[in-house]
Amino acid sequence: MDLFQAFILGLIQGATEYIPVSSSAHLVLVPWLLGWPDAPFTFEILVQWGTLVGVFIFFWQDIVNIAKAVIEGLMKREPFATTDAKLGWLVIVATLPAVVFGLMFKDFFESIFDAEQAPLYAGGLLFLTAILLVMAEKFGSRERDLEKLTWLDAVIIGFWQVAALLPGVSRSGSTISGAVLQGFNRTAAARFSFLMSIPALGGAGLVALKDLLDTGNLMAELPAITVGFIAAAISGYICIRWLLHYLQRHSLYVFAGYCVAVSVFTVVYWFAVI
Repeated sequence: MDLFQAFILGLIQGATEYIPVSSSAHLVLVPWLLGWPDAPFTFEILVQWGTLVGVFIFFWQDIVNIAKAVIEGLMKREPFATTDAKLGWLVIVATLPAVVFGLMFKDFFESIFDAEQAPLYAGGLLFLTAILLVMAEKFGSRERDLEKLTWLDAVIIGFWQVAALLPGVSRSGSTISGAVLQGFNRTAAARFSFLMSIPALGGAGLVALKDLLDTGNLMAELPAITVGFIAAAISGYICIRWLLHYLQRHSLYVFAGYCVAVSVFTVVYWFAVI
């Protein structure tokens, strides 16, 4: 992978991590369609750290308030005394299902990304992302805000995130859909999804970094990872800002339609050229 390819894939990662159209699918499909070498799995995971920069910049005040509230709550032995403290713990709870399943089936999920049929899997599973988004719009009441988030809500949304371990299932799409189906409005659902990305993507990146250090390829891949990281940080921030504004007045249907179009194109193209 050259630096131009790393830059383009970083831009795509940042944009599609938070817009609910699956970054994992795009990082598989774009190199395949353009005839580029496959992006290493460690590159895909570590470049996700770049998208976290966008979250930290956009939500820095929320993150500081949550972290401060959690620490003060622990010191006072009242960990759930404030709304911010409770939200911090609920983000952690919502992350646990993906952590457990990700560690238990790490080799399986990596094998899907590395499989020869990975583009077909990614394209086909984009259709599942579309179904989730349509279900959210059809059946979600969209009346609740984050102040009404419960422990059960967090666990349920966390299990929706497990689906995103598969290439083609959008992490933001599955968690936003799960939250909307729990009755939360789109903006609140997106905000919680973005906050969930901090431990989810941060933890996945640490595992990928360990794997890269174990193989001794860090210095060889570092230039491409750095370029992709910067590109993902820029596009991630822009897309977070845009999406939160967009969801205040618009539905998720446009993203579902996009996922269906890409899914159908991918499957048809796969069987036409293979």
